[in-house]
Amino acid sequence: MDERLRRWRMVLGGDADGTGCSLNGTDAQMDGALAALYNGGGGSGERSGGLGASAPRVARWLGDIRSYFPSTVVQVMQKDAVERLNLTRLLMEPEMLEAVEPDVHMVGTLLSLNRVMPEKARESARALVRKVVSELERRLVQRTKAAVTGALDRSARTHRPKRVADIDWDRTIRVNLKNYLPDRNTVIPSRLVGYGRRQRAVQREVVLCIDQSGSMAASVVYSSVFGAVLASMSSLRTSLVVFDTAVVDLTDQLHDPVELLFGTQLGGGTDINRAIAYSQGLITRPTDSIFILISDLYEGGVREEMLRRVAQMTAAGVQVIVLLALSDEGAPFYDHDNAAALAALGVPAFACTPDAFPDLMAAAIERRDVGQWAERALGRSAG
Repeated sequence: MDERLRRWRMVLGGDADGTGCSLNGTDAQMDGALAALYNGGGGSGERSGGLGASAPRVARWLGDIRSYFPSTVVQVMQKDAVERLNLTRLLMEPEMLEAVEPDVHMVGTLLSLNRVMPEKARESARALVRKVVSELERRLVQRTKAAVTGALDRSARTHRPKRVADIDWDRTIRVNLKNYLPDRNTVIPSRLVGYGRRQRAVQREVVLCIDQSGSMAASVVYSSVFGAVLASMSSLRTSLVVFDTAVVDLTDQLHDPVELLFGTQLGGGTDINRAIAYSQGLITRPTDSIFILISDLYEGGVREEMLRRVAQMTAAGVQVIVLLALSDEGAPFYDHDNAAALAALGVPAFACTPDAFPDLMAAAIERRDVGQWAERALGRSAG
């Protein structure tokens, strides 16, 4: 069979009439798996496939696509299956969960169902979530700890560095420019500026405040993993709260991100003002605090009070950051008016990828301009 015709036949689906090509063997099986998802339900001229309402049949289909396609394609197909074929009920079946390719989007779907999930499916769901969390930790923990630790060391300046390695040469040269000797083309450093070494005491307070609305599912997963990593560092005092129209403090679950995730409830309304009000009460050292709001900014509460509270926090010295998303997909739909109002208060609002989050934390700890960091590191303006 001509390779170009074969590919068009796979793209177009249907029978051989359109291309004059028929499929055999593995190609036919792949075509059947695609037809079950993208042309299910029938209709004139459409494939007659479909997944039906049978958990065993869906489980077999999930196994098939994992054998025919790479994992990145499988994850897209699973997501499409949940959305196009309304398979959320079947996701509560243990045998189906065991066939699913674990990924962040599937975790988000399961978390939206966790309050109605039968007990027999809960353990399978928990195992899938733990597998995804373990993979994210493997990918993100070391980089996050290294970036945060380095930033804490650099932010603790000293005028008596004990070792040459502790000298901040850039700052030392700048503060000693008045001692420049033109004839020798050198600067005589009468004053040294160095990095302080790591301290055991808490140096920063970090509050993660996470919107649980449905569009923020991936952000909730990543935020929980990062929260657990930050909480494991003794130099930080990390708190994590989630909110819809109510606020739930999950700080005591930070030792186990899987338990933390099952303490969330995706979906529902949004009261950002109430969440910020609660978070203000967690901050005891404003000038040493970083408050990160992760939300699409669609406010169901009192908008004016929300903005007033943010202004109060920044005036007190809190480093306030708004992430429209913490995921690989970029920013979802978000409230542009609220983002602009926050930007007017000097608070950047932008989407951040998980791989960039450690460097964002480092920038915040060193009290650099986070808006400029976002433009440089993420290639997007904040606001």
